[in-house]
Amino acid sequence: MSLPPVDLTPHIERRQRLRDYMRSQGGGIAVLATAPETTRSRDSEFPYRFDSDFFYLTGFTEPEAWLVLLAGEREASILFCRERHEEQETWTGHRFGPEAAAARFGFDEAHAVERLDELLPSLLLNQPTLFAPLQAGGAVGERLSRALETARQQARGQHQPPRRQIDPRPRLADMRLIKDPAEIALMRRAARISAGAHARAMRHVRPGMHEYEIEAELLHEFRRHGAQSVAYNSIVAAGANACTLHYPAGDAVLRDGQLLLIDAGCEYDGYAADITRTFPVNGRYSGPQRTLYDLTVAAQDAACAAIRPGASFNDGHEAAVRVLAQGMIDEGLLQGSLDGVLESKAYTRFYMHRTGHWLGLDVHDVGDYRESGESGDPDDAGERPWRTLERGMILTVEPGIYVRGAADVPEAFWDIGIRTEDDALVTDEGCELITRGVPVHAGEIEALMRE
Repeated sequence: MSLPPVDLTPHIERRQRLRDYMRSQGGGIAVLATAPETTRSRDSEFPYRFDSDFFYLTGFTEPEAWLVLLAGEREASILFCRERHEEQETWTGHRFGPEAAAARFGFDEAHAVERLDELLPSLLLNQPTLFAPLQAGGAVGERLSRALETARQQARGQHQPPRRQIDPRPRLADMRLIKDPAEIALMRRAARISAGAHARAMRHVRPGMHEYEIEAELLHEFRRHGAQSVAYNSIVAAGANACTLHYPAGDAVLRDGQLLLIDAGCEYDGYAADITRTFPVNGRYSGPQRTLYDLTVAAQDAACAAIRPGASFNDGHEAAVRVLAQGMIDEGLLQGSLDGVLESKAYTRFYMHRTGHWLGLDVHDVGDYRESGESGDPDDAGERPWRTLERGMILTVEPGIYVRGAADVPEAFWDIGIRTEDDALVTDEGCELITRGVPVHAGEIEALMRE
């Protein structure tokens, strides 16, 4: 996958911010590798997907690449990547090579990745701290350990290898949590494409089709608008299948009178969208379906109203749960008072997941959901307060209700699974739903399906 950015500025600024953090810790050297290629079967690989942290800092999308950042007496950003290779490029496509990569992606230096074992040990010398993933496994961990051992053997006098190691990923997670303008623009694009795919599915669905046929409509719309991939495996679930939260698109036949739940989003230039809609196969909600659907949308509205700078990450979830729990009581799914249902968590029988997650380069993006403890260590024991929302964060808002058939459940609601999900950008005023290019209210969905 080749996604060279037009504007280098965001990646250069991110590398500088990481070096600023490194200096605040006394300086040192950061070493990060991108993801390896993965064999699918025999001599075929899975479609390549770069490591998200690596891409965030570099914009570079080729495999077999390493980033080295120096912060201290010497400041430098160094890329190790594959050499140009005419014969290999005939089979697998263009490579930048070190010289072109340094110029195109704004590095101070670039070298062939084959020279990493030769050059990295000397770069490690005289650095107080190594910023690298702790307990890195596989070939990456082995190569880094080998370089450290060689550096120890080369050590003389004051030229010693790093005496301590800090994992940079928590810092990178905090950086990635606040989206810069370039990221927001890409996520808006991913959201528009994904919304269009959901609208296409609504227009094309008919009783008698299979779930996989609708999945094909989604994929068609993603690719024809330039998305490079799905952001995650699409969920296309008819009828009772929607009560399985991570149900993959299968071969079930769509029946007249059923609902169809679609949870699908594309990845555009590395950034994910995540949308869920639930709509009637025949174009019209039945009475019980409409009741639960409107309840879910009301819960989403309540959650969105609670999302704003200064609120906690959990405020939206609590607002949605209150609406859903009261609706479950009103419709006879649960018995008792609202406070009692909330305290006992009886609602989790029909709503068992949280109302959202961070979104960005990964569909379940990095970033702690709770504040750091007094020591600043995110792993401090004890119940830490929920993270405070800030302008530029993007999170999903996805309440749902899942009712399986049971003797104590009104039969009209049996095997109805509903979820509605949008992507919310935290703004100065509250939040903006960037995925509303596809309707969410039942009447609007029915009108679109009549087209």
